[in-house]
This record gives sequence, structure tokens and C-alpha cells, in this order.
Amino acid sequence: MDAKATVLDVLKKEGEPMSAGQIAEKSGLDRKEVDKAMKVLKDEELIVSPKRCYWAPKE
Repeated sequence: MDAKATVLDVLKKEGEPMSAGQIAEKSGLDRKEVDKAMKVLKDEELIVSPKRCYWAPKE
């Protein structure tokens, strides 16, 4: 599974908005990998930010 899919999977499993640090901790990925994957997910509009610095999957 690539970093993008891993990040999206973690967000869906948790069911609540998470910060990049929390995602990195839960997924076991490096924080830089998480940031890159989140940028792509954001550009593809697959994740949204309900509050500053927290992200959730788009429903």
C-alpha cells in the first residue's frame, strides 16, 4: 500500500479529524511521507479540513 492509501485508510478507520502527527503515529509512516501524501489527497479533494491543522476524509 502506498503512503497516500495508508493515510486515507487511517483517517477512515479513526472516524474523527486527525493532525498529520497523529496520522504518522498511527500509520507508522515518516512525517514527511504523510505530509506529501496529504498534499496529494488535498489536491484530489479526498480529504477536508474541518478545523485548522486537522484532516478528515471527504464524505
